[in-house]
Amino acid sequence: MSDIEKIKQLRQSTGAGFKDCNAAIQESGGDLGKAVEILRIKGISKASKKMLREAKEGVIAVSGDQQKISLIEVNCETDFVAKNDNFINFVKELSDLNNLCNSNTEELIKSKMKNSETVEQNLVSLIAKIGEKITIGRSKTINHNGSKNFNYLHTVVKDNLSKLAVVVSLETKDSSVSLKTFGKHLSMHIAASNPLALEANEINKDILDKETSLISEELKNTGKSDDIIKKISIGKINKFKEENSLLTQPWVMEPKKKVKDILEELSINDLKIKDFYRLKIGE
Repeated sequence: MSDIEKIKQLRQSTGAGFKDCNAAIQESGGDLGKAVEILRIKGISKASKKMLREAKEGVIAVSGDQQKISLIEVNCETDFVAKNDNFINFVKELSDLNNLCNSNTEELIKSKMKNSETVEQNLVSLIAKIGEKITIGRSKTINHNGSKNFNYLHTVVKDNLSKLAVVVSLETKDSSVSLKTFGKHLSMHIAASNPLALEANEINKDILDKETSLISEELKNTGKSDDIIKKISIGKINKFKEENSLLTQPWVMEPKKKVKDILEELSINDLKIKDFYRLKIGE
C-alpha cells in the first residue's frame, strides 16, 4: 500500500487532517496502527487545550421506556457543532449506554462503544476531530417499581435529542388514555414552569435561605418596622414556595386551577407523582 493510500485510510478512520496523517505515517514508518496511536496522543494534546474554553451549547438526550428512562447532557461550544452528525451520533450512542449504566458517570466513561473503544477515548477523538470543547454534563435515571415514565422534548435537534427535556414518573396501575395524556401534559407543564420540588417542604434549604436573604435585603431600606418586615418576609417566602412547588403551581393549560386540582379531577385513586426531572442546556 502506498503512503497516499495509507494517508487516505488514516483520514477515514480518524477524521484527522491530511498534514497530521502524513506526519503520523512518516513518524510511524508506515505502520497504520502506530500512526493511529500517534494521532491519538496528538489529539489528547489538542483536546486538553480546548478544555480550557467554555461549552454552553449542546443537547439533552433521552433514552429508555416507561419503566426505566434516562437523560444526559452533552455540551459543546457552538450550536453549529450540536447539529454535527459526528456529534449527534456520539451522543445518541452515549445516551443508550447511560441508560444501561443508570447514570453512573464513572462507569459510563469506561464503557465500550460500538467501535470497541471506551467513551472516554471516543470523546477525546471527537474533540480532536471537531475542534471544540465537548463535555459530558448532568445525567439522571428514573426507574421506580409500579410507576410509568413520560417525557417531553422541547426544541428538538434530532430524534431523541433536544435543548430541553423533562421526564416525569407517575405511580399507578392505571394505563388509560387519560393517564397518558396527563403524563404528557404534566411533562410540558414542568418544562414551562420549572418547579423546584413536588411540595414546599421538599425545596432545598439552601435555595430557601438564599431567597430569604434576598427578600431581607430588599426590605431593609423600606423604613418599615421589624415586625412588619418579618410579616412581609414570611408572606413572600410562602409565595415563593407555592410558585416553585409542582403541586401548587397554576396548571399551564388552565391557570385558574393548580396541578393538584387536575390530579384530583382525574379520579385515579392510586395516582401519585413519584418523581420528575427537568434538564435544559445552559441552565
